Formats: sequence, structure tokens, C-alpha cells
Amino acid sequence: MSEHHGPLVLGIESSCDETGVGIVRGRTLLTNAVASSVEEHARFGGVVPEVASRAHLEAMVPTIQRACREAGVDLDEVDAIACTAGPGLASALVVGVAAAKALALALNRPIYGVNHLAGHVAVDVLEHGPLPEPLVALLVSGGHSNLLLVEDITRDVTSLGATLDDAAGEAFDKVARVLGLPYPGGPHLDRAAEGGDGAAIAFPRGLTSGRDLERYRFDYSFSGLKTAVARWVQARHDAGEQVPVADVAASFQEAVADVLTRKAVAACTEHGVQDLLIGGGVAANSRLRALAEERCAQAGIRLRVPRPGLCTDNGAMIAALGAEMVLRGREESRLDLPVDSSQPVELIQV
Repeated sequence: MSEHHGPLVLGIESSCDETGVGIVRGRTLLTNAVASSVEEHARFGGVVPEVASRAHLEAMVPTIQRACREAGVDLDEVDAIACTAGPGLASALVVGVAAAKALALALNRPIYGVNHLAGHVAVDVLEHGPLPEPLVALLVSGGHSNLLLVEDITRDVTSLGATLDDAAGEAFDKVARVLGLPYPGGPHLDRAAEGGDGAAIAFPRGLTSGRDLERYRFDYSFSGLKTAVARWVQARHDAGEQVPVADVAASFQEAVADVLTRKAVAACTEHGVQDLLIGGGVAANSRLRALAEERCAQAGIRLRVPRPGLCTDNGAMIAALGAEMVLRGREESRLDLPVDSSQPVELIQV
């Protein structure tokens, strides 16, 4: 099958606060319908699992219908169903997996319960074509900061490192709150940093020197950085001084991007890999993209970053991974597949 005449796969993503339904044909994206409940969580300053799961229940059927309408396909034309089985919020995952099971049973189609993190890697086939394998993938989002060695996106992914505490996206949200910026913090901090000086404040870079670097070569830690920003801002408040929001945002953003890209490029170099892919919601950050391009160019590494709309959680990434499963002849999942809120990245398919 060619990438333009491959299997027609519908993918369902419900691991957090986006109800995503994507439809792909082979490696061609037909539609990427998303219903977000982020506004319902904004007043809480973070995602509330019960609110998210109820929102998925309300949005699932309309979003499936919208996806089919936008793609110009009927459900009975679909060749396979893919869904996020984990990791994520258990109560939210259940909604998407139940919907996928119902479709698979009603349509008599194979179902593929896949890993959310692997989906963030697979989605790039829709943007830049087949994945070069092996490659190193840097996944950065609200819940994950991972470095992965991808030998085969459907069955051979190895974790090189991960966050030991706060993920990068969590740190963005918490620092935004300290600065009085709205939730979710990432886009607002990125905009605030546009007029700031990234070198104005020397915020710490966690796990990048001495024994920490030896012991946690490719791991990340952003809790100390978040605390350092909060203390710096509090000290300005206590002194009755105005907080330079743009400089704080730019300096914090620089610290995050510096650590993420430094370790990602080092992972490529040490494993003899020439391709780096960056995915996840934080991959939309302008400074992270710019610094990654600069450092990859210096190291002779090819960089792949999906467009921002494919970086955040969406159904297209799950459909893309499901299509890869079909194209590579992987066995389908059982209809009684479970959800796994802490599914390890090495387990690509349930």
C-alpha cells in the first residue's frame, strides 16, 4: 500500500482534556477534529479528572460525527480503529477506549490500543513522511518530559531518560501562575517572553553538572527551576519592586529550552543517531524550536518538529500510529483491552 492509498484508520485520543478524533489514509491526514475542555479547567488552574471525563462523554459522539463529515467518509468505510490505552487520566482514558471498542464491535473492525507517547512520535509521518529509524524523540508536554530511542515506532522504543519530578509543561503552568498569567501557561509565557531578555536572570539548569549529570545523563528535573522562579518573584514583591514579567518569562523559558535541547542533542550524538524529533504540547514553544534548530545544525543532526496543531494531544496522532500498525502487519489488540494510566513507553500496544 502506498502512503496515499493505505488503510483508512480512525483514531481516538482522550488521555487528558482534549477529545480528539483523527482520520488518516495511510500516511495522509484527512481530518483532525478536537473538542477541548481546557476552559472548564482554567478556573481550577489545572486539569480536574472528573471534569475531563464528563467532557469526553459529552463530546465523543459529536466529535466522531464531525471527523467523518470533515473527512468525507462513512464509518463503515473505516478499515481499523485506534485509541489511546495509556498513559493518562484513567477516568478519561476509559471514555475513549469504550468508544473505540463500541465502534470496533459494531463495524467488525480490528482495534489497536496504543501508547499516547508513541503517538506523539508517529504523528510526524503526517507532516514529514515516513520516520527515519532509528531516531531520538524528545517528548515534552504537561505530564511528560521524555527522551526516547526509536528503533521501530510500532514495537521497539527505549526510554533514555525522563523527568524525575515536574514535567516541562507543568513547570510552565506553575510559573505562569506565579506571574499572574492565565492557564494553560505555555502559550501565555511564550508571548510574555517575546519582549524579554532570556539572559536577564540566571535561573538554574537541573541535572546538568557534576555527579547529577553522570547519574542522570538524560533525565530532567524542573521542580528546582520552578521554585527558583517563585522565590525570585517573591523577593521582588517583598522588596516592593515591580516584577519584570517579560524578563522572568524569557529567562525561565531559556532555562527550559537549554536543558531540553542540550540533552537531546547529546543523546543523538552518543547513540550515533542523525535524526531528532520533538513532539508534545511544549514543542510548540518558539524558543525551544529555535534553539533546537540552532543546536541541531551545529551538530549535523536533522530536526523534525510537527506543526503546532499536531504537537498538542489529538486524534490524528493515534490514527497515524494505528495506520503504522496496519501497514507493518502488527497484530490487533483484543476487544477486552484495558486502560493503563501509567503505561510504560516501551509498551507501544496493548
